[in-house]
Amino acid sequence: MTKIMPKLSHWLLAGALALGTTLAHAADTIKVGVLHSLSGTMAISETTLKDTVLMLIDEQNKKGGLLGKKLEAVVVDPASNWPLFAEKARELLQKDKVAVVFGCWTSVSRKSVLPVFEELNGILFYPVQYEGEESSRNVFYTGAAPNQQAIPAVDYLMKDLGVERWVLAGTDYVYPRTTNKILEAYLKSKGVKEEDIMINYTPFGHSDWQSIVADIKKFGTAGKKTAVVSTINGDANVPFYKELGNQGISATDIPVVAFSVGEEELSGIDTKPLVGHLAAWNYFMSIKDKANDAFIKQWHTFIKDKKRVTNDPMEATYIGFNMWVKAVEKAKSTDPNKVIDTMVGIEYPNLTGGMAKMLPNHHLTKPVFIGEIQADGQFDVVWKTKGLVPGDAWSDYLPGSKDITADWADPKIKCGNYNTVTKKCSGQNYQ
Repeated sequence: MTKIMPKLSHWLLAGALALGTTLAHAADTIKVGVLHSLSGTMAISETTLKDTVLMLIDEQNKKGGLLGKKLEAVVVDPASNWPLFAEKARELLQKDKVAVVFGCWTSVSRKSVLPVFEELNGILFYPVQYEGEESSRNVFYTGAAPNQQAIPAVDYLMKDLGVERWVLAGTDYVYPRTTNKILEAYLKSKGVKEEDIMINYTPFGHSDWQSIVADIKKFGTAGKKTAVVSTINGDANVPFYKELGNQGISATDIPVVAFSVGEEELSGIDTKPLVGHLAAWNYFMSIKDKANDAFIKQWHTFIKDKKRVTNDPMEATYIGFNMWVKAVEKAKSTDPNKVIDTMVGIEYPNLTGGMAKMLPNHHLTKPVFIGEIQADGQFDVVWKTKGLVPGDAWSDYLPGSKDITADWADPKIKCGNYNTVTKKCSGQNYQ
């Protein structure tokens, strides 16, 4: 027994030292969660954002990391499965102890993870245009709200192209349905009659567009200028645009303005039949700016492929990541409460000139661009706002929303859905 004890003590000591070394090593890094679909219908769009976060982490580590520690990416694949997004978010926050998460594309995936981030007090940076009607203390919305994309796009079609008939075509989930509800109300407020609005929804991954495109073509024969406003998401865009070409629908006949089609989606299809169709974003790769040139060069170097494109959600990820870094440095901590409170007012240059600023409603100031598809899959900017547009979390055109505001900085409010008439907060607040 006495001979065994020293060995046992030695093993215990060695184990304790090993555990201590492991814990010390773990404490030496700040973990960053990456929650994007790398498989399934949304992989066509989301995989690039995973690579963007890895590039930004790599760049930050080359600068010396953050708070004296290296950043460590924790990548998961929710596989375009909306309930799985919530499971993976919980795993990142509880098991992996990440300081922040960059992720989600569709609103249904964001809605899936939202209760998890609010329950566990995590931080999510959401980098894609969305329908608004939301402001959570735990989410920073670095993509466009409807007043920074959908409304300006419709104004352009109406005023510059003389459009009078409208096809609102979308994938069947919360973002297209809510956006189209806002657009329908907006169009009617501008005097557009109900019979001049056609609304159509298709499931994720929809591939048979022949009859729907035929209906759009027929709708456009009423003697009024017709346009399609597209909130079609993911890989369903490929057969949709292909069918437009098959049926000879050119941008001159019925222009399509898309809110979810950028350079990445166009890189997978023959764009020649699509020349002249439009997209509304807050960034285009083709915009000439020193910051954008540097970003594109950095991306090509990191991804080791000069043919790879950049796009709007990549810029939103870039802005969000760098804002988070600035907030952590200013707070001198990764503690969620300190970082969240510090984020409001943080500014960072966008890639097209001008300064993005985080507003009290957790949305950004953004420029808005309308781009025309070129034969090479890039966009020629045909219209832009004069200045930056502040993101509006709640629509002015929906009866239940026009009196609602969001403000996480005002100590008297600290609420994401504060009714300015009743002076009451309904939902999440933080006092």
